[in-house]
Amino acid sequence: MKETVLSGMRSTGKLHLGNYFGAALNFIKMQQEFNCFFFIADYHSLTTHPNPSALKANIKEMLATYLAVGLNPDLCTLYVQSDVPEIPELYLLLNMIAYKGELEKTASFKDKVRKPGQTVNAGLLTYPVLMAADILIHRANKVPVGKDQEQHLEMTRNIASRFNRLYQKEVFPEPTAFNFGEALVKVPGLDGGGKMGKSEGEANAIFILDDEKVNTKKIMRAKTDSGPTEVNSAKPVEIENLFQILSLVSDANIVEKFDTAYKNCDIRYGDLKKQLAADVEAFVYPIRQKANDILNDETYLKEIMAKGAEKARISAKETIKLVRAAVGIDY
Repeated sequence: MKETVLSGMRSTGKLHLGNYFGAALNFIKMQQEFNCFFFIADYHSLTTHPNPSALKANIKEMLATYLAVGLNPDLCTLYVQSDVPEIPELYLLLNMIAYKGELEKTASFKDKVRKPGQTVNAGLLTYPVLMAADILIHRANKVPVGKDQEQHLEMTRNIASRFNRLYQKEVFPEPTAFNFGEALVKVPGLDGGGKMGKSEGEANAIFILDDEKVNTKKIMRAKTDSGPTEVNSAKPVEIENLFQILSLVSDANIVEKFDTAYKNCDIRYGDLKKQLAADVEAFVYPIRQKANDILNDETYLKEIMAKGAEKARISAKETIKLVRAAVGIDY
């Protein structure tokens, strides 16, 4: 039997090149080998009270984008979190065995509390419990997570173990972190600093669905230096970042051409950026077109959402049946 893998995508997120090379490509491979559940986490976004119309648009955009990059609803279960009512039911039941003290110790909660003027709602405090419900509702064995989510996964393991121990039933496995056995590709940002990501600022990331003008403008404004002054000198971080992005979207001969120019101290950063912008557009254009076609087909999008919800609920209902029996509310 295939192991179950679960991964959630934030509904407030937009897919950028970092997501694509760092996660989406692995998701496409994973759906071939595992029993995969991929969901768009709209309940989670409510802790920050997003505009309702923006939330709807984000959900559809995320769904269309992941379909466009290669997630196949026939090979995996792709659904929206709020379409599965068993998730909030499990969330409520797990809250009964989660402790206030442990929730207050989570890094994400402490970071939010420290911000001046931050209003802390109950949803923010119990955010890790909802994450646990997302994972445990399908009794997932593996969860692809980054470093920033490892603490939440450990809490999920604690809650699963606590539930099994309290009710003396082995209902939940204790899920482990998963990276598909491969090192994730870390795509650098355009600001010359760390990895590409929306949290680092819009100008730092190249988003798949942004039009050519927007992405080109960002790339042309990417941080550079005054250029090399010695033959075969090492590239500074901000220049190495541009070359790394170029290597992901361009032919090897293009990368070699600019690398040679850099080593010979005759590189023109304007030409490098123009080439990068053109190759980024060539790379994202077919994905963007496919995603837009899906977005424009409301009937198809609703069919995909309904199909995903139906498949997800089959698994979720089985889990809730076991949970209710363990708790004793299966009258």
